[in-house]
Amino acid sequence: MRFYLQRVKNIYHLFKALIACVYYQFPSNHITVIGVTGTDGKTTTASLIYHILISAGKKVSMISTVSATIAGKEFDTGFHVTTPSPFAVQKYLKQAVRHGDEYFVLETTSHALDQSRVYGVKFAFGILTNITHEHLHYHQSFEHYVASKMKLLQNSQTSIVNKDDSSFTQVQNLKFKIQNVKSYGLKKADYSLDISKHIGKELESFNQYNYLAAYALGKEVGLDDNVILSAMKKFTLPQGRMEVVYDKDYTVIVDFAHTPNALHEALKSIRHQYLKRRIIHIFGAAAYRDDTKRPLMGKESASFSDIIIITEEDYRTENPDSIAKQIASGIESKRFIQVDPSQFGNHNKQYTIIHERIEAIRRALSIVQKGDVLVLTGKGHEKSLNRDGKEYVWNDKDEVLKIVEREIIR
Repeated sequence: MRFYLQRVKNIYHLFKALIACVYYQFPSNHITVIGVTGTDGKTTTASLIYHILISAGKKVSMISTVSATIAGKEFDTGFHVTTPSPFAVQKYLKQAVRHGDEYFVLETTSHALDQSRVYGVKFAFGILTNITHEHLHYHQSFEHYVASKMKLLQNSQTSIVNKDDSSFTQVQNLKFKIQNVKSYGLKKADYSLDISKHIGKELESFNQYNYLAAYALGKEVGLDDNVILSAMKKFTLPQGRMEVVYDKDYTVIVDFAHTPNALHEALKSIRHQYLKRRIIHIFGAAAYRDDTKRPLMGKESASFSDIIIITEEDYRTENPDSIAKQIASGIESKRFIQVDPSQFGNHNKQYTIIHERIEAIRRALSIVQKGDVLVLTGKGHEKSLNRDGKEYVWNDKDEVLKIVEREIIR
């Protein structure tokens, strides 16, 4: 029933999008719009494309999960927002056109595509990073989730897709009728390049694909290799993406990873970089996204972490105990043992549950040892936390540094 109600709501969203297009006089007809979608890597890819274009001397606007730059002005988007409402999208496009911008980079979610919030936007390029386990609470099936993502490519003049991802077979599926497809990948693809070698820094496997997607876009708009690679050398990851927020006797890393695939890639990279150091992982799972991913997330955490704290992550009005138990089933499949918070930290292969995120961080910092790596995932750059259906001011980095600073002063 909820699925069909959403279909009805989407008619309303489509109507709003049509009115917004007319009201703002279809501004996307006068600017090159680059849409970026995918389960993981959207923000990094969009931010890198923006950085490359700016470095090439182009005038660019951008909307991403972390921030927005519209007509030369910066805006904060840290409160659970990626793709804005139809009127906001068209307004920002209009402002960019008036500013004389040549390009507009728009991070585009499956929700926005399914709800027609970007209907009427003329996409010159549509980029698909990957499609993995996420948002099945909304989409009800993986097939519908894939179809929503494909809407971006179907409405783009040129599609740039990850040939190494399983979603590539979906792109080739005739029922989606996608024209002018360009591929990128680590081996045989239209755009394949050892980015790490050319920019002189080692990239994690997942970021190799993000960089390749941005490289492909740069080439498609006519930029030289020297311009693209020079910009990449100077690029820093967006806030809350593998961000080292403290690095002295021990290390604290904050990352936005909130899907099984993203956790796998992030934790694998951290384990590789800090091979012989103890990893303490704090994470949870948000409500009303995809219940089936929770055991998978627990399993990924237990595959790379030494000890784990399950905590809140926007549980909204869902029972946090239920969320924790679902995550725990995956952790226990890797032979981790649950212990009381007071006993936590004495041995490896332990996990505990501390629902309040601030208390989870305090407990982790109370048992951290020299050389340990404390990893907080799920919130990244975000500046709020939803508990009992209410938004509270929250940022992982800020809260960690407050506690660390108090301990140093003490």
